[in-house]
Amino acid sequence: MAKLEQAFYADKDVLKVAKALLGKVLVTEIDGVLTSGRIVETEAYNGAVDRASHAWNNRRTNRTEVIFGPGGVAYVYLCYGIHHLFNVVTNREDTPHAVLVRGLEPLEGIGHMLFRCGKQKLDYTLTAGPGSLSKALGITTALTGQSLLGDTIWIEDAPPVPKKDIVAGTRVGVAYALEDAYLPYRFSVKGSPWVSKGKGLER
Repeated sequence: MAKLEQAFYADKDVLKVAKALLGKVLVTEIDGVLTSGRIVETEAYNGAVDRASHAWNNRRTNRTEVIFGPGGVAYVYLCYGIHHLFNVVTNREDTPHAVLVRGLEPLEGIGHMLFRCGKQKLDYTLTAGPGSLSKALGITTALTGQSLLGDTIWIEDAPPVPKKDIVAGTRVGVAYALEDAYLPYRFSVKGSPWVSKGKGLER
């Protein structure tokens, strides 16, 4: 399938992009190893007005500067000092929107994914969860700022997931965001076993 083009990432509606990414195929080619998976879970982060976003209140740091650039690049950060989390930067320059990819259905290079994760056999823990999928696909903070139009990490087009098959819920691990923690900004493919087991807040 063809790579998603710049116009896809430049969309001003981060929620729309987060839903549109479902069903698309995330691909990496690192050290000659090709791995890929179908995206089944995402979370939207609405920039300066979203307390859960690293860019809330237009907070700019060396780490977050990449989110303030134009869409179509990777934002990879380290969580708890061990998990590399892959985000898609969206919108235009100076509007810091991003979409976290939380779950993948493995497609290509499964043997290499298992090796990277120290697993002997395939099960849902391989790529269900943002840290797990990054490890399986070889994604690290070294890729932050990398263009998603290049040949190291990219996203391929695929038929959209029907609206009736998209489940919305609250994001995971953002209780610090107060009221924004209850926003229905997490999207997943209904019935997919590759969706992470993380639970968002409920009132």
